[in-house]
Amino acid sequence: MKLRSWFSLPVWIVACVLLPAGRSVSGAGTVRLAIEADKPGPTISRHIYGHFSEHLGRCIYEGLWVGPDSPIPNTRGMRNDVVAALKKIRIPNLRWPGGCFADEYHWMDGIGPQEKRPSIVNVHWGGVTENNHFGTHEFLELCEQLGTDPYICGNVGSGEVREMRDWVEYMTMDGVSPMADLRRMNGRDKAWKVPFFGVGNENWGCGGNMTPEFYADQYRRYATFVRDFGGNHVYRIACGSNGFDYRWTEVLMERAGRQMQGLSLHYYCGTGRKSRSATKFEEDDWFHLLRSALRMEELVTRTGDIMDRFDREKRVGMMVDEWGTWHEVEPGTNPGFLYQQNTLRDALVAGLTLNIFNRHADRVRMANIAQLVNVLQAVILTDKEKMLLTPTYHVYEMYTVHHDATLLPLTLLTPDYAFGNEKIPSVSASASRDKAGRVHVTLCNLDPNHPVDVVGDIAGATVKTVRGRVLTAPAMQAHNTFEQPETVKPVEFGDAKAGERGFTATLPAKSVVVLELE
Repeated sequence: MKLRSWFSLPVWIVACVLLPAGRSVSGAGTVRLAIEADKPGPTISRHIYGHFSEHLGRCIYEGLWVGPDSPIPNTRGMRNDVVAALKKIRIPNLRWPGGCFADEYHWMDGIGPQEKRPSIVNVHWGGVTENNHFGTHEFLELCEQLGTDPYICGNVGSGEVREMRDWVEYMTMDGVSPMADLRRMNGRDKAWKVPFFGVGNENWGCGGNMTPEFYADQYRRYATFVRDFGGNHVYRIACGSNGFDYRWTEVLMERAGRQMQGLSLHYYCGTGRKSRSATKFEEDDWFHLLRSALRMEELVTRTGDIMDRFDREKRVGMMVDEWGTWHEVEPGTNPGFLYQQNTLRDALVAGLTLNIFNRHADRVRMANIAQLVNVLQAVILTDKEKMLLTPTYHVYEMYTVHHDATLLPLTLLTPDYAFGNEKIPSVSASASRDKAGRVHVTLCNLDPNHPVDVVGDIAGATVKTVRGRVLTAPAMQAHNTFEQPETVKPVEFGDAKAGERGFTATLPAKSVVVLELE
């Protein structure tokens, strides 16, 4: 069979087109992968691998910030172990302070001497009282320690235009002005670079329950005063839709598309069908979650089609700045803190979702998994002085090879993974070439029961060597604990070799694999 380029179609559509109709081949057949190394695509922005930190549960307090007087080793209040781990995965941007918290947050409460800052009640997440010790200076200090770009989310829901305008001036004005002088009074002479600014969050819901027409007008008004000061250039991001609400996207693009540089998008794929537990589930829950995660392809494709109608040059970036799994909280924890464990199942969700974003790199310019530490699909969990890396963290570390690499179009012919009367593609993939000329292929075998053989043909490149790493475990429910923090971690992958036309490999069941081809 001669493979044609179906790169622009969703992966599951590719499977339906190329496989006989109605045929279920779960656990059988061979994956055929054709990579067009001679037809390079757009750059995969490193910002697709961004993260999200909200004042929610133990994300900020204990997860990132312990204060300079804490017995937990820290640098100016930031946990040394967490910062070191995040630097290893080279997080490109960090979104803060929310989330729903953002549209209740008044930034001037979080500056000046910490002992004089007023407290705030976190009405969205647990009803706890916070002391505002982690504010603008502390967040931007964290970004400097991480070497990451700040992504600030401004308050449209309960804030004023002047409040947002003054915050941008406070952070980025490098000359003489009232807000720059106030910043200097609070100990920071040099202006910060703040490249990304969100004008509100979820304004269709917790950010004000607005209609798209009303928010579009509000966006244009607020964004007018999110100014570029000095050498700082702000990428203004409008609040986009709640999942599959395509009308919101149409209204925003029609009414405010010319005033924005980015349009956000939120989608949580949820949890299992029968069990909402992060760790106690069976194969029907596994299948249900992965099928829901694959709907990101549909969402990104249809949202991109709408954006294309109003922005043919793709000037406006799609920013999927909240996404991930959402399970029940761990037993005995505050239900408003959204603290959940993270298994191999979550790692597969991360891998296939990042593959989708890579393949749509012409439109997707940023994505932020929710959330960084101790909340939802976190890459790190902490318990006082202890820290562990989740399976999702390891996917992010393995996928650093795609940061700012050149997308290589691919055609995927995959058998199905069938469960009962339903089926999804068994394999997800993306490919890129880095600046050194190395080709990297990331592959996810979604089938928890069967390995699968892959035959990779590469046009425009000769493969002499293949190296790889794999993330898998014997059980679907495998996860890392503070007692056993390395149950799930990547190891060297030996089941791949160079061939005449590319490479061959055998992917273990329920695995994430990255291959480096030279």
